[in-house]
Amino acid sequence: MLSAAIGYLFGSHLNPNLDTVYQSHPSINKLNRLMTYLTRDYVDKINADSLVRVVIEDIVEALDPHSVYIPAVQSESLSESMQGNFEGIGVQFRMQQDTIAVSRVLEGGPSERAGLKSGDRILMADQDTLYSKALENEQIISRLKGNSSTPVQLTVYRKKEDSIYVFDIVRGPVPLPSVNSSYMINNHSGYIKINRFSQTTYPEFKEALSSLLSQEMKDLILDLRGNPGGYLLPAKQIADDFLEAKKPIVIVEGSNGKRERTVSSSKGLFESGGLYVLVDEDSASASEVIAGAIQDNDRGLIMGRRTFGKGLVQQQMPLGQGDQIRLTTARYFTPTGRSIQRPYDSSSRSDYYAEVRERYRTGEMEDPSNIPVNDSLVYTTPKGRTVYGGGGITPDIYISNHDSLEEAWNRFLIGSNFIDLFVFQELDKNYKKYDFTNAPRFYNEPLPFQKEFIESFKRFCRNNSLPIEVNEENEESILTSIKAYIALQLFDENMYIRIINQKDPFIRRALDEIESR
Repeated sequence: MLSAAIGYLFGSHLNPNLDTVYQSHPSINKLNRLMTYLTRDYVDKINADSLVRVVIEDIVEALDPHSVYIPAVQSESLSESMQGNFEGIGVQFRMQQDTIAVSRVLEGGPSERAGLKSGDRILMADQDTLYSKALENEQIISRLKGNSSTPVQLTVYRKKEDSIYVFDIVRGPVPLPSVNSSYMINNHSGYIKINRFSQTTYPEFKEALSSLLSQEMKDLILDLRGNPGGYLLPAKQIADDFLEAKKPIVIVEGSNGKRERTVSSSKGLFESGGLYVLVDEDSASASEVIAGAIQDNDRGLIMGRRTFGKGLVQQQMPLGQGDQIRLTTARYFTPTGRSIQRPYDSSSRSDYYAEVRERYRTGEMEDPSNIPVNDSLVYTTPKGRTVYGGGGITPDIYISNHDSLEEAWNRFLIGSNFIDLFVFQELDKNYKKYDFTNAPRFYNEPLPFQKEFIESFKRFCRNNSLPIEVNEENEESILTSIKAYIALQLFDENMYIRIINQKDPFIRRALDEIESR
């Protein structure tokens, strides 16, 4: 799977006349002749498909760091992510001893509608026994996943009730939300988090924003941290909702040198309220389009750390037999005309992606004065503020990681799978004790059984040889992570993020800025 950290930005799909292209490139004839000689005359048998793949990979490797070859085996999962849904029954699972255990029932999917619950064991799919077979994940997925409208009968053991149930489920679309959290933080401040830009992002965003406005929201915190990008269109649509009519949003320059300038309409949903956009070093591409549009129009405050720095636009094109190429076909510029694409050397992709880690070594993450500045790439916003091109969006308010140990520890806990696994096993073993069913009460009250959870977590770390020492300094972070994962497994992702955000330094700083106005 291609790393989400790469960041991507899709424009409209191209549809060139390939016959004309083939006729106009003699080099293509050379490749055709070579493959003919190899398959017809070479002394040993060869796998032509493998050779072609090597050639394609070598060619793409010589291009910019964001042009990527996508084999057919990866195309489906990437397509699902960008469509905003997949087809199946809608569960996440893990193997618990020799049995498939449901760790989370996905919202809006067939399994949720049928009544499956976290902790259920899937014993059979139709007449196929699934337990005591040491099945690989791919084998399990192939039995559960399927085209919409196809039925599957699941036989399930529910440990909490010591009962076996049979569910007749019709497979269907399972949402993969890109707006995975929205809520009112206080009486006048709302929060929306976008994790990527897919085909469904703008409708999701519009629904979330409209809901917050109906709750009399005056200020919005838009969280784009860790968002690697995606489609360009929803980024433009979201920026349009924040800007008055005829404000520039983004400039796209194609391979022919022509520039297309997008300006805002007169139908923005949130043109005048307080706007605070959170970004970090993993915010890329479409995230940077929004941040650049907001900053260059003096519409709101960009808060956090310097963004990734990707100002290239890709088109995804078919190569045949399910293979595709994501090819860079244009550059984008912010409204003031600045390119925020970082310099790159096509011979060293690893160095290009390692640049973000270099920011820790150079001290940039702690002190914004260490951000490299190119004096030849200075631009001015309509209100006279100075902004820079040449390497990401530098925030208006920088949030350093001078408390680096605490922040790194919190990110490690939330980002790793072992807290998720610990929570599942702990709830599964002690289902009678940990009976969390009231979602509002669970969110508003402190996590119960804190001492028991900490002691159990210590045993879990010892049993799994995890080099984690639990002490007074990190105990609070561990308990917050445990509470968040309980919310994710038993309730929904929105509550999971709300719990994480309670101690988040970016959120706290944004709220301080709102209150100080």
